[in-house]
Amino acid sequence: MAENSEVIEVLNDLILINNDRIAGYEKADAETKEIENDLRAMFKKLAEQSRDHVLDLKAEVVKLGGEPATGTMTSGKLYRVWMDIRSVFTFDNRLAVLENAEGGEDAAIKAYGEALKSEVLPADIRQLLLSQESAIKSSHDTIKKERDRQRDVPNYPLTT
Repeated sequence: MAENSEVIEVLNDLILINNDRIAGYEKADAETKEIENDLRAMFKKLAEQSRDHVLDLKAEVVKLGGEPATGTMTSGKLYRVWMDIRSVFTFDNRLAVLENAEGGEDAAIKAYGEALKSEVLPADIRQLLLSQESAIKSSHDTIKKERDRQRDVPNYPLTT
């Protein structure tokens, strides 16, 4: 049972980091200008990805006899700082938003990396976490690609 409690703790930490991701992307979507449809669609997709992760993680916690975590991490405010975009969009700075979003994804990837270091994870849960980590890494790469594209915009002006 002690082993179960360790696994439950790892899973609950990941539930909280995914809840932080959801809150961050919901805030980003709410505060992104309507003209930024591509970013809004991406933020909605990433929030939904984390909702799916949370459902899977909660199911595993319940199977192990635990109580799934709710809310966000105590440090979630620090995590979500990257999504404090009200002032960023005041200046129409897509690049800054994307850089901040990438930083948030870095935090999520780090949390999964730490979780996967646990030696008490059963194989099926380890596989679930690897799959979720892979999805977050893919999201990170999408954000990074868009960020890099945005960095190139000054090199290719729309007018001559």
